[in-house]
Amino acid sequence: MKVLAVIPAFNEEECIEATVAELKATCPSINYLVVNDGSRDSTEAICKSKGITIASLPINTGLASGFRTGMKYAWRHDFDAVIQFDADGQHKPDFIPAMIKEMQESNADIVIASRYLDGKKPEGARGVGSRLISSLIKLTTGTTITDPTSGMRLFNRKMIEHFVHDFDISPEPDTVALMARKGLKITEISAEMRDRQGGESYFDIPHIVGYMSRMCASIVLFQWFR
Repeated sequence: MKVLAVIPAFNEEECIEATVAELKATCPSINYLVVNDGSRDSTEAICKSKGITIASLPINTGLASGFRTGMKYAWRHDFDAVIQFDADGQHKPDFIPAMIKEMQESNADIVIASRYLDGKKPEGARGVGSRLISSLIKLTTGTTITDPTSGMRLFNRKMIEHFVHDFDISPEPDTVALMARKGLKITEISAEMRDRQGGESYFDIPHIVGYMSRMCASIVLFQWFR
């Protein structure tokens, strides 16, 4: 499979060089694209100085738009699959080969790297939200997803086309739920993740509550109109 790692980056000057270096060292056969989403720090300058493949957006457009930029690149360059990969060092590239193998063997449309497939329970406020989203996906689609908020997902060529042509698709749990309801095959592999390796996450308690509320409303209500 010809696979592209799309790495959305917003103000990731502390992590981006190490993230790309680890990805290249661990998975040398995987192509990658850093999508600089209007960063106000040195993310773009670091990438250019280190010869890192980058596409820069002039303003911050958000994860969905930034990731869609990477998907358009993948579509135009005939990639078979895209791995969604965080710029902050949380994702371990060691698990990418297992995700690719799972997609090839099971003919899955989406493969998710799950922190909880082995029975671990998510903790804290995000954990409560994750369990709620899992329950709602199961209730509305019949599909069991143990880690719906995992940001490490492998999408096949069919999903790349959806991201390119469908206006309401994003790299979020509600899209996973929508695709499950439409009959696409979604599987998981067991994986481990780290804490972010630098910078600051915007996921404080108010943002977590807002995010989880939007995801739940989309899964329960809005997906039926999509």
